[in-house]
Amino acid sequence: MKLDGVQRDIRNYINGRWETGATIGISENPSDPREIVAEYARADRHQTQQAVRAAADAFAPWSRTDPQRRADALDQIGSELLARKEELGMLLAREEGKTLPEAVAEVVHAGQIFKFFAGEAVRSAGEVFPAARPGVQVDVNREPVGVVALMASWCFPFAVPASKIAPALAYGNSVVFKPAELVPACGWALADIISRAGLPAGVFNLVMGGDREVGQTLIDSPALDGLSFTGTEAEAERILRATGQRHTRLQLETLGKNPLVVLADADLDHAVECAVRSAYFATGQRCSASNRLIVEAAVHDVFVGRLQKRLAGLHIGHALSPGIDIGPVIDRRQLKRDLDSVQQAKAEGAQHVFGGEHLERPTPGHFMSPALFLAQPEQRIARENVFGPIACVLRAEDADHALALANDPPYGLCMGVCTRSLQQAAHFRRHARADTVLVNMPTADADLQMLCGTRRSNHRGLRSHGHARHGAHNAAEFYTTVKTAYTMTH
Repeated sequence: MKLDGVQRDIRNYINGRWETGATIGISENPSDPREIVAEYARADRHQTQQAVRAAADAFAPWSRTDPQRRADALDQIGSELLARKEELGMLLAREEGKTLPEAVAEVVHAGQIFKFFAGEAVRSAGEVFPAARPGVQVDVNREPVGVVALMASWCFPFAVPASKIAPALAYGNSVVFKPAELVPACGWALADIISRAGLPAGVFNLVMGGDREVGQTLIDSPALDGLSFTGTEAEAERILRATGQRHTRLQLETLGKNPLVVLADADLDHAVECAVRSAYFATGQRCSASNRLIVEAAVHDVFVGRLQKRLAGLHIGHALSPGIDIGPVIDRRQLKRDLDSVQQAKAEGAQHVFGGEHLERPTPGHFMSPALFLAQPEQRIARENVFGPIACVLRAEDADHALALANDPPYGLCMGVCTRSLQQAAHFRRHARADTVLVNMPTADADLQMLCGTRRSNHRGLRSHGHARHGAHNAAEFYTTVKTAYTMTH
């Protein structure tokens, strides 16, 4: 498989066969858009429907397979990802724009996810209880949901699909996988590995293409039992409305306005490093990025000065160049949105501290200097989601004020706090309105087996709907259903 040039043999995988598409699409290298990474087959509605039917036909026998067979398949997939981490990391860096070390680390993470769920496939999930009535036994077991559509984002083109595909297969579901249109080569490379793992035809299917054709067909399909989506909030809201009457099981993950709190007693050099890694690494293009830095007044000015100095020393450039800290934004449209956010912040009166410019480099990529603002809580830069290397600092009068700012707006996926006080750390863990809390760590450092979810206020419609959490710890809640059986024993 050739991954260092233009990859042209990228086709859809339907019912155990590689299929050409209705049209051809291309993906570009965001570090150098003159370079074509891949030409890929774009599926149409008919092919997408074929994939769903194939998954439906394959589900019953696959759901009854020996768990060890599922475990062996997932272990094989994980082993190949780990063995080819450098090669696949190169592909990821070329197509998505992560720096090469970040890209290799993501492939390793994806391999570890498959390995983890290989163990989960054979781990017993049932319980036996004595009933209130004599002579009756109660068995509670988990069974697979059925046919699941998995729609992934482009920001983690190996790790996010792995976090969906691995548990879906481990628990006996059949899968239709749609990668994000900006990263088809990564999606195909993962599907290519899965295709060699010995799964029966139809258990795993790959359909590539746009949201209007492939995505909408999946959303509209009455044959789906579950749909897992990672992407924009607007698209998640649309999926919620479209599937509401069918009661399709949903897992929706979108962006969060995640805070990182720095208290007066924190190790400031360490806090600055946490802020840089949380807000700017991976070009700020991840749902766990902390682009709202809340700093206690006593150390506010010192922290901002040190952060500005650290940002000035970062190297921005081609994702494959050695020594680069931040690669390009994913494409020209996202770059424009990010630059527009910078201008909007300035127009609203946020104090511009550093960066936010379009950078010229030897290659004409989508490069942007990391931007930093001092903001007020009511300004949009402090409240609305930004998917890029942009962050703002809010001044908090004390620790209680910092926590109040961190919990408003109330839709953080995660929250970080930097403090030397165990008491303050415990208080923040208890009262943070976020699904994941990290103490003295970047917000991107949560382990794969821990909870990662989507939290939204009830009036936005997502917070209380369906199964909106994902990650290894809670995967069984989405990819399985609970069956209770009563047996008269005598």
